[in-house]
Amino acid sequence: MADSETLSVAEWFRGRNIFVTGGTGFMGKVLIYKLLLSCHDLGNVFVLVRKKKEVDPHTRLQHMIQQEPFKVIKEKYPERLKKIILVPGETTTKDLALSTADKERLLREVSVVFHMAANVKFDLSLKEAVRINTLGTMNVLNLVKQIADLGAFIHVSTAFCQCTEPVLEERAYPTTIRPEVVIDTVNNLTDEVIAAMTPKMLDGQPNTYAFSKSLSEELVQKCGLPAGVARPSIVIASMKEPVSGWVENMNGPTGLMVGAGKGVIRTVLCNYDYLLNVIPCDMAINAVIALAWKVGIEKPPKPIFMNVTNGTENPLSWGSAVNTGKKHATTYPFTGVLWYPGGSATTSKFYHWIRVIFFHFLPAYVLDALIALTGNKPFLVRVQHKVNAGIELIQYYTTKQWDFRNDRMKKLQLELNESDREEFFMDTSSISWDDYMLRYVLGIRQYCLKDDPSTIPRAQKVLRYLYFADWFVKISLTLFFMWFIYSWISPIRELAATPFDVHEI
Repeated sequence: MADSETLSVAEWFRGRNIFVTGGTGFMGKVLIYKLLLSCHDLGNVFVLVRKKKEVDPHTRLQHMIQQEPFKVIKEKYPERLKKIILVPGETTTKDLALSTADKERLLREVSVVFHMAANVKFDLSLKEAVRINTLGTMNVLNLVKQIADLGAFIHVSTAFCQCTEPVLEERAYPTTIRPEVVIDTVNNLTDEVIAAMTPKMLDGQPNTYAFSKSLSEELVQKCGLPAGVARPSIVIASMKEPVSGWVENMNGPTGLMVGAGKGVIRTVLCNYDYLLNVIPCDMAINAVIALAWKVGIEKPPKPIFMNVTNGTENPLSWGSAVNTGKKHATTYPFTGVLWYPGGSATTSKFYHWIRVIFFHFLPAYVLDALIALTGNKPFLVRVQHKVNAGIELIQYYTTKQWDFRNDRMKKLQLELNESDREEFFMDTSSISWDDYMLRYVLGIRQYCLKDDPSTIPRAQKVLRYLYFADWFVKISLTLFFMWFIYSWISPIRELAATPFDVHEI
């Protein structure tokens, strides 16, 4: 066998069995897909799957395999899907709720672990966020420490786990309170007491997600395993794989784009000049896999922290993203658009809320009243409440800017051989944002909204009607406003012009 330092990524993974938590999530699916596609001599991929909404783990896994991104594997290399092995379990439970047989098999056969299971919602209670993200990580680490032949443990965190720091370096950040203390606290106090303590415990962090992920990193930092911590920024649609533009959830910018493209979101509190740090999901996963290779070869005594982010050599501002997205979303509009896409961003909270009242809630109440008069069930006000709640949750990130250092990710690319650099591409400087945003919009249409490409001509026709309707309403409201001002001022002017004699009083 060749010297370990000359092994390619696929050669290092040859024959290795992998254990993945969070494999049914957006990034987890891409990870499993990429391992099966590019590391074809891989061993088995054990995937931890829990019961969800009365759907058993076996059904969930089978449904996942039938969808993207596994369609590509099914068509080209169907035999590789047999390497996906279901492991029923739950990260929030001791020993991951594994059966004795499954636990023994994992400890005996697995040599690489990717821990990706997490809840990314910003509005979870502290108890729930810590239980899923922090306690879950502790339980996974306790199991992994028992693996006899561990090659690498990779924990997928977030670049936004230290939001109080303007510059995010690729290093460990000690927490002000030990993770074990937080876990004990949320397990032994009432929900009311925990809710009252939450603001102080967050210590400046914007939400329980960021806080719980920072605690998880602390656990990994002192685990004593050959480990790596990957910190992706905002992960969005794929650049190339499994297909260009593939995306399946509506988190972050995707949700904003859908809301704006449907004509529901008309205003956002955002600084157009600030940089939006996003990374395509396939590039992020390529970096995660390459990090496992690096950890496996170097066996570092302390975890390697790596920011999986877009560099300053190819920046994307919020303003550029919004304008480019709007351009493509009006060229290839979504179906079911409620109004012509418009609106803008502002840095003024007062102006933003004036716009929320007049362009979000006022039209929603008027249209809901008309819907009710036709005998149908109103829904727009309810939609607007959900939309504005979502906007409030993310506006912390749209009004701030961070400097993410990603020297390790750049260096890692250079450490790969030429073939691996092409196979596990992660060079964000190669992205043409205009072309990428077009593919992103088309991907949202097809994979998130299930809009068939054949619906584009009709959607364009509908949007043209809405364009003229939008202008008609704007002109009508402007004329009404001018008339109102005139009718209010006119009596005052007449009163001022009337002769007034104090002696007549």
